[in-house]
Amino acid sequence: MTSNQPEKASADFYPLLKQYLDDGVSRFDAIPDERKDDLAKVAEYICDRHAKSETAKLTFICTHNSRRSHFTQIWAQLAIEYYGLDRIETYSGGTEATALNPRTVAALQRCGMKIVAEDGGGTNPRYRVYRWDSSAPLVCFSKVYSSPPNPSRDYCAVMTCSQADEACPLVLGCDLRLPIRYEDPKVADDTQFESQTYDERSAQICSEMLYLMSLVKNGKR
Repeated sequence: MTSNQPEKASADFYPLLKQYLDDGVSRFDAIPDERKDDLAKVAEYICDRHAKSETAKLTFICTHNSRRSHFTQIWAQLAIEYYGLDRIETYSGGTEATALNPRTVAALQRCGMKIVAEDGGGTNPRYRVYRWDSSAPLVCFSKVYSSPPNPSRDYCAVMTCSQADEACPLVLGCDLRLPIRYEDPKVADDTQFESQTYDERSAQICSEMLYLMSLVKNGKR
């Protein structure tokens, strides 16, 4: 019988963040079966690449690369670290570039991450995302999905919103395209439900990315 929990912590996460990840695992049963099927397709892609001794590259794409695509990239990366996986790289991008929304940053900080904005960021600042003090930071900013440092070929394009999926009939360079859509937390911007909505979306994506990587960890294809 396989376990959803790692045999040992693969990274020395900040305590609040480690608890948040553990809580995400405890919610696997709440993920609808149809979404589990979609997540399993991404896990199968990763396992297929690994079977060929190749690195699996995942690019999470939404329209503006400001909310959902960053949530999915960051939580996917943490899920990789949580399960001690390797040869998986995560990226995010949009059909156009805007900026990583500060509400997304705030929601991730509430989960226990340390996020620092680089000086001189202008209208599209870069953020360094730390999961533990000595972790190499994830550098996050808004970009078009085909722009560096994103891969230009041999990657899986995960479409996180219907608008990007419909606006991009062709995603250049990908060898697999899969829709895993999330409701945009933007609907609650500047309302009394803003923080709650962003937290709910973050929690959903965290749990689903952990579920995806648990399938890879357990070798399920």
